[in-house]
Amino acid sequence: MNDQHMARACADAMWAEDLATQRLGMVLDSVGPGAAVLSMEITPAMVNGHGTAHGGYIFALADSAFAFACNTHDQRTVGQQASITYLAPAFAGDRLTATATERARQTRSGLYDVTVTNQNGTHIAEFRGHSRTVKGRLLGN
Repeated sequence: MNDQHMARACADAMWAEDLATQRLGMVLDSVGPGAAVLSMEITPAMVNGHGTAHGGYIFALADSAFAFACNTHDQRTVGQQASITYLAPAFAGDRLTATATERARQTRSGLYDVTVTNQNGTHIAEFRGHSRTVKGRLLGN
């Protein structure tokens, strides 16, 4: 199986079990080795008291993109640490896209950056996740 097919198979296996990502209305737009793109519409229920998207929903989108990107190598991988910097507000009706990219992967540790933008290309947030592989494979090999 080539790397692209493995990444897709791993994403499909994860998606089948990831009810949180599904229930928030996220869509897996694309996946590749060490990369993933997910999108989500901000609903009125996701808006805080300031009239902007609650940061937790933006973080959840970025975190899901991170999760899909770091699990493309058929090694079960979890988040070890993550941080986010919010750069601009998002609003109800906005469609946010989180683009995750693998920056480094050595032994059991990985480093991933995720850029979150809205439908106009406005830079909403930057997320950095540190991953750690654990026992097991997604494809049951």
